[in-house]
Amino acid sequence: MPSRERTFRTEAIVLRRKDFGEADRVLTLFTPEAGKIRAIAKGVRKPASRKAGHLELYTRSNVLLAKGRDMDIITQAETVQAYRPLREDLLRSTYGSYCIELLDQFTPDEAENKPLYDLLTQALGWLAEARDLALATRYYELQLLGMAGYQLELFYCVVKGEKIAAEDQFFSPAEGGAVCPACGENRQGAFPISLNALKVLRFMIRSPYDALRELKLSASAHHELERVTQRTITYHLERQLKSVEFLKQVRQTIE
Repeated sequence: MPSRERTFRTEAIVLRRKDFGEADRVLTLFTPEAGKIRAIAKGVRKPASRKAGHLELYTRSNVLLAKGRDMDIITQAETVQAYRPLREDLLRSTYGSYCIELLDQFTPDEAENKPLYDLLTQALGWLAEARDLALATRYYELQLLGMAGYQLELFYCVVKGEKIAAEDQFFSPAEGGAVCPACGENRQGAFPISLNALKVLRFMIRSPYDALRELKLSASAHHELERVTQRTITYHLERQLKSVEFLKQVRQTIE
């Protein structure tokens, strides 16, 4: 990352926070120019702090940072977008937590990624108002995988390279896409995927988010899409995200 000035202003989204000392808080911020950085907000836990409300989880803010010896120091903060429903609604909050953990795991520290920052700002907006939170999350996962270099191949068999027919197929997380029935039948790690689910995935990868607003999917279709994205993510990260199990518990309680 190029060297920064002693003070610099940037837009940022609060990904994580941890109490530090008696009144401070260490924040992990995702920024468009500097990528993922850690900074300390001094005195933010004091009742009179004017920065506290602008540095909540999920909040998108303009911040002024001063270069510290070990960590940048947040000297000013002003909310750009609060995404308030993500803090007021448990289910929306849990989906938001999952989307942020996913981005956190796929991004190294201090690596500029403006497109991914833009995707996260959009995704938090979707989760703040979407009727189908699972569908919005699947769309975000697919876009993030593509930006991370793991775009799914859904038109050609990833084993033979031949165009797949309009029929039920298999999917291989390890090979990153659809596998024709001839290749997928006994292939380790591959699992069946219906033609309908495959078509929905193709549509989601090629379309803007607004095109999804009128989609109404069955429970089985939702299950198939989730299996594709979750198994792909788990394969690349080599573990399941911590927020996945909690999200399942919240959904079982609320939905």
